[in-house]
Amino acid sequence: MNAINGEKSIEKSIRRQYILLVVTLIFVMVTLILGTLLFRFYMSNFKTKQVSNEYDKYYVMITDNYKSDFWQAIYRGALEAAREEGIFVELLGQNISGEYSCEELMRIAIASRVDGIIVYANESDEMTELINEATEKEIPVVTLYNDNTRSSRMSFVGVGSYNIGREYGKQINNIVREKRRDSIESDRIGQRSPLKIAVLVNADAADTGQNIIISAIQDCLRQVNITDSEYNISTVTIDNTNAFSVEESIRDIFLMENVPDVILCLNELDTVCAYQAVVDFNKVGEVNILGYYDSDAIVNAVDRGVLYATVSIDTRQLGEYSVKALNDYYEYGNTSQYYSADITLISQDNVADFLNKEEGDE
Repeated sequence: MNAINGEKSIEKSIRRQYILLVVTLIFVMVTLILGTLLFRFYMSNFKTKQVSNEYDKYYVMITDNYKSDFWQAIYRGALEAAREEGIFVELLGQNISGEYSCEELMRIAIASRVDGIIVYANESDEMTELINEATEKEIPVVTLYNDNTRSSRMSFVGVGSYNIGREYGKQINNIVREKRRDSIESDRIGQRSPLKIAVLVNADAADTGQNIIISAIQDCLRQVNITDSEYNISTVTIDNTNAFSVEESIRDIFLMENVPDVILCLNELDTVCAYQAVVDFNKVGEVNILGYYDSDAIVNAVDRGVLYATVSIDTRQLGEYSVKALNDYYEYGNTSQYYSADITLISQDNVADFLNKEEGDE
């Protein structure tokens, strides 16, 4: 009796295993069939996207900090202009893991045989050699915002340093006159000291652009009868290795015995760090910050009186002109050597109009 029951138990166990095996095989078959169908659908959709995203040419843009609002705005201008011509522009670096220098990204672009390179250049020998190498391999190069004058670059797209200096000069003129008025009202005319102006410059930057800006400031002040004895301009080198080093360099200025009366910034990051330091050290109204660029945070700082004024660069034009330079080269065989984007000064006099315009655009 026990033997019969044992045999039945074995049969049931075998039957269960058989049913489990069949169910497993059916599940595997269904999974494979569905997976195959989904894969075919994906590949079909992928090929459709590839066809729809075919471009006549492929350009790359290379910058020192693709994450900044400034460069993102320039890239959007380039991307929009390129799409209208059936061209794709990639901001090289943002889709690659890790941090790369402009020189390293140049090597990647050259090895990839792209149709055109738009690069934030410098005057280093290495950058000169890389631009020349790209040209030898028939890859046209446009330098953007910062030039390499010794290279075989095709065109330079930037802003007029002299015009920027003139705008800064007008604001410094206002500050000097405010200081004169305060001295008269406080009866301290004979005790008035020269206005101390500190121009922030990056450690790795060539001095050509900054010298033009300083010369333009001096020319502007002389034309409005501000004497050399009323102001003193000096440069302060900023360690721009990373955002933290920039912040520390600027904070060190506020720890000096003689803090400047005016701090003049020539890029977005310096501007943000400078106005933050003014707030942190409770120097709002004592230290006047002349900023650079027109991000929401910077414009709001002007509106609140934390920043005395800032220079707005037409970033859309910078992007558009970079693409135009490359397109003209391919269409006509040559292009303009220099393209200059528009600038606008934003101060207390017009910041409200600027904010209203931004809201209207949105």
